[in-house]
Amino acid sequence: MADTTLPHSGGETEIVISADSTPIAFERTGNGPPLVLVHGVTHVHEFWDLTGVRSAFAEHFTVYALDRRGRGESGDATEYDLAREAEDVVAVVDSISEPVVLLGHSGGALYSLEAALRTDNLRKLVVNEPPIQISEQELEVKEVVDEMNRLLDDGKNEQALMLFLQAEAHLTPNEIDVARSAPIWQDMVDAAHTLPREWQAIAEYEFNPARFADVTTPTLVLGGGESPPFYKHATEAVTEALPNSQLIRFDGQSHEPMNTAPDRFIEEVLTFIRDSD
Repeated sequence: MADTTLPHSGGETEIVISADSTPIAFERTGNGPPLVLVHGVTHVHEFWDLTGVRSAFAEHFTVYALDRRGRGESGDATEYDLAREAEDVVAVVDSISEPVVLLGHSGGALYSLEAALRTDNLRKLVVNEPPIQISEQELEVKEVVDEMNRLLDDGKNEQALMLFLQAEAHLTPNEIDVARSAPIWQDMVDAAHTLPREWQAIAEYEFNPARFADVTTPTLVLGGGESPPFYKHATEAVTEALPNSQLIRFDGQSHEPMNTAPDRFIEEVLTFIRDSD
């Protein structure tokens, strides 16, 4: 993340109703063909503003940056299921009157992949390092999830978020210092109560390549050259499973190239979208 002050987007906040009747908020900015942005597990929709990615896209597209359930002006439900996240993305995508480019990061990339199975309104799909478990031993979350829940029960939301960033996101001390100085840090703390349920559901998710054999939407899979093997295995598996996909790795970068190499990230996404369908 970048240590920056977020510009005022000047966007319009709108609400759609998801399949389980949960209201999902998104902010609309820019003009042009539609581009829907789905943030990751720990973030809020302003994540895309940390290095100006959203404003750069808004020069070419109408950008719809959604707040996932439990954050911002989006609602929530008592019961949680990973499929509800995909339905939330679909609710936004299907509310748009023309085919959409859908871009998801991390957990948002997984929910976007699942959304691609549930909508016919996609023009193109971009996913950055979905946290998909390919090897059975890659995600052992019970101890961390239990400790996060104990911290949350004691009202220690920030400590729970810090634990997740250290133990599961594998951020370095310097990266955590940068995260804590980011203008969305308090929003991340406020949403920390969603982390145990989401990470547990991601750990239980079983990726079945056969389910995606008919997803012919042109797809760009992004990954970091310095990312942990967990993410590298996931991006390779997704690229192999989707029949119309390509994989690009950002040399020298890890899990968040939109923040560590924003110019190249924007260029790669724009080039992919502009290529003929």
